[in-house]
Amino acid sequence: MNLDQERQAIRNELESMRAQGVRRQDLSLHACKRLFFDLGIRPSMAAVRDLTQTGSASDIPKDIDHFWERIRKVSRVKVGAGAIPKALEDRAGELLGALFEEAVVQAKASLDAEREEIRAQISAAELRVRDAEIRRDAADDSMRRSEARAEAAWERVRALEAQLSSATTHGSVHLEGMQATMRRLDQENEALRQRLENEQTTNAALRDRIDALHVELRQSTEHYAQQIKDAVAEAERRVKPMLVELDSLRSMAATYQSGVRDASRKEFEFIQQIAAAKARGDRLDAQLREQSDEVDALTKEVAALRGQQGIDPAIAVLLCSLVTEGRLTSKELSMIGTAADGHVTLPARCPKCEEGEPELSQVDHRFELLCPECEHSSGLGESRLAAVNRFLSNDGSTAPSSRSVQTMR
Repeated sequence: MNLDQERQAIRNELESMRAQGVRRQDLSLHACKRLFFDLGIRPSMAAVRDLTQTGSASDIPKDIDHFWERIRKVSRVKVGAGAIPKALEDRAGELLGALFEEAVVQAKASLDAEREEIRAQISAAELRVRDAEIRRDAADDSMRRSEARAEAAWERVRALEAQLSSATTHGSVHLEGMQATMRRLDQENEALRQRLENEQTTNAALRDRIDALHVELRQSTEHYAQQIKDAVAEAERRVKPMLVELDSLRSMAATYQSGVRDASRKEFEFIQQIAAAKARGDRLDAQLREQSDEVDALTKEVAALRGQQGIDPAIAVLLCSLVTEGRLTSKELSMIGTAADGHVTLPARCPKCEEGEPELSQVDHRFELLCPECEHSSGLGESRLAAVNRFLSNDGSTAPSSRSVQTMR
């Protein structure tokens, strides 16, 4: 048993003693005895406390001192001779006790050494046993592998024997077929030899024919070469005038191209001139339109002035005020006629609906003022002044003092 197991055994003993009702002091003494005599450990407060799990910091040291006192009493040896004094007897007993303790320590040391040696021997034996088991397992594995390889080898041998027998049978059959094939090939070889001789004879005849054709081809080639040479000379003779003509055509083409370039340049200049003329025409057209607008405005002003030439503006204002007040009759308006029409301006809004803008129309030299919204009309009048008078006088809901006619000054 190792130290931990010894300690656990001591704890179990103390638990059983505690269950039997043993006092705490006896438990401490038992723990000190086991520690000192069995384990060779000097009792201490921590060791005793760890085993007994009881006792205070002041009680356990007292128990340990009591244990040592009992040890001293037990180990003390009394000498029976009466001549030795009491003090010497006590001292001799203490020395014998110390000697006994030293002997116990030496015995425990030798016992521990022997235990360590035995443990080492046991460990070595266990190691050898494990090695032997490993070697035995390896031998078993190698034996099983050898048996498996032997079995596989036997299977391979049997398979090879079967293949050999089948190969022998197949070889005999193949040999017979090969012999038949060789006989057939010999026959075919003989036939091919005869055919080769015939082909050689035919080739000799063809070779002679080819030689004759080569001679004929050479003669034909020489004849054709002479003809080609003559044709080339004739072509050169005919081409020379054409080359001269081609040179003249090239010079004419160059002249034509220069003329085309000059024409293109002139065309570009002409286009630029046309663009400049068009720009000037656009400017003149714009000026013309502006002047036309001015002429139209002046024409309108002239027409208005011509319309206002027949009467003095002050008289026209007076007539308009009289019309506004409704003091002129239809006969008087007929007598005035269109003399004051140039100074009359149409009302901006219809006096009846006050929303529409009256429109003046002229039919057969007669004037009519009409509202497009409410269709309020003045009827046909001899002049613009009469039409305005009727247009304003036909509004019954508006007082005469609220009517107004704007005059042009």
